[in-house]
Amino acid sequence: MGFRAQEESHSRHKESRQTENVLVLQGGGSLGAFACGVFKALVKKKIRIDIVAGTSIGAINAAIIVGNKSGHPENDLEEFWLEIAESNYKIIPDIYLFDYDSHNQKYVPKQVSSASANAAMFGVPKMFIPIWLKLQPTEQDISLDGQGYSKQPLDFADPSKWTYLYDHSPLIKTLEKYIDYRKLNLAASKEELPEVLRLIITSVDVMTSKPLIFDNTKMEIKAKHILASSGYPIYGFPWIKVEKGVYGWDGSLLSNTPVRETLFASPRNDKNIFIVENYTRNIHRLPSNMAEVESRAKDILFCDKNMENIKMSRLITRQIQLIERLYEVFEKLVDYSKLDAKEIERIKKEYNILIENHGAVIKSVTRIVRTELESPSILQNADFSLKTTKELIAQGERKTFEELAYCENIKYQF
Repeated sequence: MGFRAQEESHSRHKESRQTENVLVLQGGGSLGAFACGVFKALVKKKIRIDIVAGTSIGAINAAIIVGNKSGHPENDLEEFWLEIAESNYKIIPDIYLFDYDSHNQKYVPKQVSSASANAAMFGVPKMFIPIWLKLQPTEQDISLDGQGYSKQPLDFADPSKWTYLYDHSPLIKTLEKYIDYRKLNLAASKEELPEVLRLIITSVDVMTSKPLIFDNTKMEIKAKHILASSGYPIYGFPWIKVEKGVYGWDGSLLSNTPVRETLFASPRNDKNIFIVENYTRNIHRLPSNMAEVESRAKDILFCDKNMENIKMSRLITRQIQLIERLYEVFEKLVDYSKLDAKEIERIKKEYNILIENHGAVIKSVTRIVRTELESPSILQNADFSLKTTKELIAQGERKTFEELAYCENIKYQF
């Protein structure tokens, strides 16, 4: 669901203002495979994307989309997810039990996937590994600076001083298969690269709690920035040093849906925003046990909270449009001879600053929201099994087609 705006930019801006299609990708660990399906559907529907923004796994997805090597980002993204899933261990077997179905009031057989437990215990080799499987640093740990990455030091011999449990530097080598870092960076590239998209990924400064925004039109984005955006400490991932005195953690600690950052990035251009929500927004019944309680709490913690920001942006747009109409009246009807020249100059200067740099219309917001594949799980975002990954990709594609069909037939608003 979402909305379509009725207001348009002032007629004087038709030539100078562009309409940008923005894809916003949430964090969510293994649930990020859902976004792969969404993007595949957008490509099939021939929807051009101009800005891709993401945090955590959303930053990883976004970087592959923007920096893809093949020229077919939808294929690269799917291959990445299948490679990750195929590397998932199967040491702990699935559990078979009888589960009480409160709706039908009877016990039913249930298969509980062990994929999340395998990931927690043994890691996912192409993405992260637990430090208890690396009891001493390797040569790779000491020298992983090819993409500007410097590993957080850790005393392997003293667990009381550990500051993280999982090392996600293996992701660097996996991403090198799919990302051309020259193509990824608009600001640093000295080549004429066709159709390079704008990339915005977010992190948070461990020391100051301030947001860190990595924008490929303003800086060179390296592997360290992607890892900083996906280093979620509550799940045991490390901070990443992105520059002297600046250490980045997962951007979802501040916001799991970086819509605001895209609005600030180009406040003059109108927007069609596509938000991919990895966490279920609505449920059909209350949780019936603690596992479902924890799962639902995670949904609420990480769901999109930008609805009020979007409403406020639309309000500001209306105010700016009113100012433009009043300024036209001012220019036509005011007797300049009766006004102070400096005051007129101040009004014109402030008007130009405001109008030239702000006032973009959010033309539409389309939300593609994942629904539960099975009964809720505490480790819902750590299931990297091939089966679940394929199901998430398929659901993302299906839900996108459904939402786009709805948008084509219904003009909807908040």
